[in-house]
Amino acid sequence: MPSPAPSLTEVETHGVDRIPDAERSASPLDLFRLAFGGANTFSTCVLGAFPILFGLSFWQGLAATLLGVVAGALILCPMAVFGPVNGTNNAVSSSAHLGVHGRVVGSFLSLLTAVAFFSISVWSSGDALVGGAHRLFGLTRGDLSYVVAYALFAGLVLAVCVYGFRFMLFVNKIAVPSASVLFLIGVIAFAGDFDPSYSGVFTDSADAATRSLFWPSFIGAALIVLSNPVSFGAFLGDWSRYIPASTPRRRVIGAAFLSQIATLLPFVFGLGTASIIATKVPEYVDPAAPDFVGGLLAISPGWYFLPVCLLALIGGMATGTTALYGTGLDFSSVFPRLSRVQATLLVGALSIAFIFVGRFGLNLVQSISTFATVIITCTTPWMVVMMLGYWTRRGWYDPDALQVFNRRQRGGRYWFAHGWNWRGMTAWWVAALIGVLFTNIPGQFVGPLGGLANGVDISLPLSLAVAAVLFLTLLRLFPEPRAVYGPQGARLARTVEVPVPPISGPGA
Repeated sequence: MPSPAPSLTEVETHGVDRIPDAERSASPLDLFRLAFGGANTFSTCVLGAFPILFGLSFWQGLAATLLGVVAGALILCPMAVFGPVNGTNNAVSSSAHLGVHGRVVGSFLSLLTAVAFFSISVWSSGDALVGGAHRLFGLTRGDLSYVVAYALFAGLVLAVCVYGFRFMLFVNKIAVPSASVLFLIGVIAFAGDFDPSYSGVFTDSADAATRSLFWPSFIGAALIVLSNPVSFGAFLGDWSRYIPASTPRRRVIGAAFLSQIATLLPFVFGLGTASIIATKVPEYVDPAAPDFVGGLLAISPGWYFLPVCLLALIGGMATGTTALYGTGLDFSSVFPRLSRVQATLLVGALSIAFIFVGRFGLNLVQSISTFATVIITCTTPWMVVMMLGYWTRRGWYDPDALQVFNRRQRGGRYWFAHGWNWRGMTAWWVAALIGVLFTNIPGQFVGPLGGLANGVDISLPLSLAVAAVLFLTLLRLFPEPRAVYGPQGARLARTVEVPVPPISGPGA
């Protein structure tokens, strides 16, 4: 019998320990709200503008956006099952495939993702708030205004994350419908200026050198879009762990998939408004110094300034909280001296430092695209190892053995070689390295081997294939202990009978 849910203002006490069955009162709909709410925001609009910034036409950009969203949703959605099965986050669940110590890879990836997308949400929302206040009230658009806006907004996000899951879910229950309504109002605001025939730079009259960049630009734009759903891979377990283990897997996977398909609303809004900006005020999409937020405000009718500010505030809160909450949760286990609240504040402080460096010291657009590229190339192979591991294990796990690292113990089913499962670790780092080497985003980031495919970025399919083939091969050539598989045994993998090292350490 589920126990009554705690109040919104009660600070969450659970870290990454297994959520007791009696306290699992969330549903797949709640997972949809959090995953969609985290992307139904102004920062997703900024990512949606990248196809136009890369020179694509509206229809070419729409095709790249559809490709990125659907492919990303398909890659992401299986990652939702680990939470209900194990009652903990995905980084802890990865202990089963990377080892008790190897799970820190997931913690690192969640930190990288949190910093990137928390920063994007604060940048885009802060810029929109300052720009809207300038147009409405004549506020000076100086560095001080941006510093104050970023600091206040980051502080609000941190406060929600400190209170924890219930408060974050409450914020998203408000943010999802509110942001959706504001986006639909925006469709009305810009309908008169929108022209789907915007042609971009890859026209018949373009020179040969320009036309040769079409496919690199198209693939690069699709990868930027794809980075958004993939970025949730390390976080889905943070929210789905509150879903009862008896919930049908297809409902959990379906909620995660549909949450990303729904993000076509902010993505297409960003794409459409960027095409208007490129037509009416092209100086705002200058590749040397693009400013989507400034361009959006420049083309907005006066009555839409206030909705833009509300959209920036509400949507940015949803993105910032979903990005930051999980990382604070996970790092409280990596650094046991820190509570969940202290770890959240620490990660928040690091993210805020990156925000100011990226905004005032680096090229903002290049920072976003480079971070998104690193997220894809490093996180996707990790997700492949997790999903194939789930499949070969037939979905069977020992939730208690997954907590060995968090309890500062040793041994158990997932100890492997001194806490490392070198099979999963090798498949991950080799595939991630190959992905980085073959990355090619024109004008943004090009890996050392990025030019071998005529300028086309093949990093994602290559890293996916390498991770899958290498991991399954290693499982066949170097069998895992039979004890890590359930009563039905392994699927497509060989096993070997070896004794399970006893769990030792505090509380063993």
